[in-house]
Amino acid sequence: MTTHLNVEHPHSTLSLSESLLVSQLFTLRDYLRWVSSEFYLAGLHYGHGTDSAWDEAVALCLGALHLPWNIDPSVLEARLLPVERQRIIALARERVTTRRPLPYLLGESFFAGHPFSVDERVLIPRSPIAELIEDGFAAWFPEEPPASVLDLCTGSGCIGIATALYLPTCEVALADVSQDALAVARQNITRHDVGDRVRAVESDVFSGLEGRRFDLIVSNPPYVDARDLATMPAEFRHEPSLALGAGSDGLDIVRRILREAREHLTDEGWLIVEVGNSDRHVEAAFPDVAFLWLEFERGGQGVFALSAAELDAHAASFV
Repeated sequence: MTTHLNVEHPHSTLSLSESLLVSQLFTLRDYLRWVSSEFYLAGLHYGHGTDSAWDEAVALCLGALHLPWNIDPSVLEARLLPVERQRIIALARERVTTRRPLPYLLGESFFAGHPFSVDERVLIPRSPIAELIEDGFAAWFPEEPPASVLDLCTGSGCIGIATALYLPTCEVALADVSQDALAVARQNITRHDVGDRVRAVESDVFSGLEGRRFDLIVSNPPYVDARDLATMPAEFRHEPSLALGAGSDGLDIVRRILREAREHLTDEGWLIVEVGNSDRHVEAAFPDVAFLWLEFERGGQGVFALSAAELDAHAASFV
């Protein structure tokens, strides 16, 4: 989906000819300054890996030049080739005029410190669950890591694949109802060379996983309620609606997960689910359940954890 918006600002220089811009801007520092100015003027929304015009400009310029985020700052004074300047200009113009999120323009997003291929078939990775992965889910598995993990509603596969990279002994299943999403997940399995331990499975929630049990089920399912979905910034409208909306209160999929997860968990297993802003709906829908809501050092909200025993104890609430 491409949304063309009239975002012409009286002080914007995006309409200047490419040849003029290329003849006046030379170094990486020049382009960082120019791109950040244009993003600030355009009033873009940042929610796909950056949180400011400057950070987005840095991500765009470094991504366009295939440079790592932690590059030596001395490279700022490096003069760019004309073709490199043209690439940055083209990306900046497309970011402003179409409001496509930057990771889609670059075809890549970072999650838990690793790069993942992304396009409009999948959500852009941004879950706070990355912190739990980087810690090896040690709060729930302090003695030894989970042997089997399910990444439910996997999308790009980032949660499950990152888990496999941080926990080199675990087996991981990536489950999604979307064949398009699974195609991207399989690209990322190949990209990270984890095909010996990670499998992608077509499954409508648990329907394709009959008879399988896991020590850990992690899910970032669709959870946006109807009101939030209708008022989302233009950037989010490029993401697949199937992966965002889940009914009037955002819990259509979450209810199924809570109802069916226990039969796919080992007796000592854990369920971790992200529900974002719909955490208030979860509390309202299940007032008798003592959800453990997690806190994150880098920000984020609406992620709960429940043990297999707790799912048993509250099974009647989830029917």
